[in-house]
Amino acid sequence: QEQLVESGGDSVQAGGSLRLSCTGYDLRYSRLCMGWFRQAPGKDREGVAVMNSPGEVTLYADPVKGRFIISHDSAKKTLSLNMNALKPEDTAIYYCAVGGPWRCSGGLGTANYNAWGQGTQVTVSS
Repeated sequence: QEQLVESGGDSVQAGGSLRLSCTGYDLRYSRLCMGWFRQAPGKDREGVAVMNSPGEVTLYADPVKGRFIISHDSAKKTLSLNMNALKPEDTAIYYCAVGGPWRCSGGLGTANYNAWGQGTQVTVSS
């Protein structure tokens, strides 16, 4: 069982930037879908951005398009999420997940991932 660890969460003002990182997974999972998800208080967990390591597939949720960038460094075995122009509605616990559907065939759905991290809190104030 992979032990994923997220880091980089913080409290920032609207318009600010953060970079989240996820480590602790075996590279074999990078051939499958990897992604970032978030859960705001009282809401279901939702997909933010997913990709597969060959870079064949990259998907973003509409609210973050043009502001967030997902990337993977295979040498460092790190999945990252660069978040720019943050908005209060981005406030949530952010989770990384690996070992998802082949070629991210599940889109931004949360189902069928092999391992999840414990989450890192992102708070954006207005």
